[in-house]
Amino acid sequence: MNAPARRPPAHPVAQARSARVDDGADWRSAGFGLYLHWPFCAAKCPYCDFNSHVSDRIDQRRWERAYLAEIDRVAALTPGRVLGSVFLGGGTPSLMDPDLVAAVLARIRARWPVANDLEVTLEANPTSAEAARFAAFRDAGVSRLSLGVQALNDTDLRALGRLHSAAQARGARDMAAVAFDRVSFDLIYARQHQSLADWRAELTEALAMGPDHLSLYQLTIEPGTAFGARHAAGGLRGLPDDDCAADMYALTQELCDAAGLPAYEVSNHARPGAESRHNLIYWRGGDWAGIGPGAHGRLTLDGQRRATTTPLAPAAWLDAVERAGSGAQPDEGVSPDEHAAEYLMMSLRLTEGTDLGRHARLSGAPLDPARIAALEADGLVARDGDRLACTPAGRVVLNGVLRALLA
Repeated sequence: MNAPARRPPAHPVAQARSARVDDGADWRSAGFGLYLHWPFCAAKCPYCDFNSHVSDRIDQRRWERAYLAEIDRVAALTPGRVLGSVFLGGGTPSLMDPDLVAAVLARIRARWPVANDLEVTLEANPTSAEAARFAAFRDAGVSRLSLGVQALNDTDLRALGRLHSAAQARGARDMAAVAFDRVSFDLIYARQHQSLADWRAELTEALAMGPDHLSLYQLTIEPGTAFGARHAAGGLRGLPDDDCAADMYALTQELCDAAGLPAYEVSNHARPGAESRHNLIYWRGGDWAGIGPGAHGRLTLDGQRRATTTPLAPAAWLDAVERAGSGAQPDEGVSPDEHAAEYLMMSLRLTEGTDLGRHARLSGAPLDPARIAALEADGLVARDGDRLACTPAGRVVLNGVLRALLA
């Protein structure tokens, strides 16, 4: 399951500003990464609105050729940049042949200078067949595994459409910990018929496994999904009400803080130093290349920040790469106003908050001090020098905080 930050937000509309200082190098504040999308899954989960597809036959060698061609194309646009992270997301990238992963990572290292501590994350599902390949992924160059556990009991796993059992999830986590120094896993809460006590027991068990990173998401019912259709028809029963879901969020913070995994982002918890470096590029407003069907990117080229997109359909993306020599659709310029608003929206998700000076340089004007003062008085934000961060109470109502600041 992808973290929401792996897809950039739609461009917000900010007020026009007159003077601004932006030399096109702002991305260096957060670094440069690469996201590669593998669009295939063994089954489509009913809550999932990501670009994932089920296919009986996948020509992995054809996909390898297309990925390598796209890596070459994007590298020619960004020569000499130091690459700090690679994220293999999906879909279910653990369905990729380890040889394909090795070829992709070898080409990436050949085309860009990479950071000494390059972070390479691969998303995996904990079925037995995939877990047995963890060592092969490590040998291919993966340094961090993100495991889609989602629940630790079989009843809820079946309700979520997952193909693994709770026992397989625990076993896969143990195998991952042997193969990788860094392991994260996802859980979904506020599920059907889940009580606060249920979530306490489940999260306590998860924390006892000793992870260095957890992604903990409240179940959201998205339009266009099987759950969305079921909910619209009145068939998705037993969802916790808003008060219970809020209590689950508060309990999450309490238990994770006590276990030494504080929230560094709204839905992500880590031991200090174990944060997802790739996702921090998104949240801190850096540049990243997006390769694969449906992959988004942000690239600063010739001093202009660009929003890049690709065709959603796997066949259409492959055809574009093979016939036209590019899997990219026409990109769009991101104006300084849009860049400033995106940076504010994403950075306020982080516990570290927003660099107000950087935001002012992008937008051409500081945020309205009266609005900041009003939010401070309400206990929703806190200012420390040139940084503005949401308080724990403010993160619960982050959208409202952003509306107030961007109005």
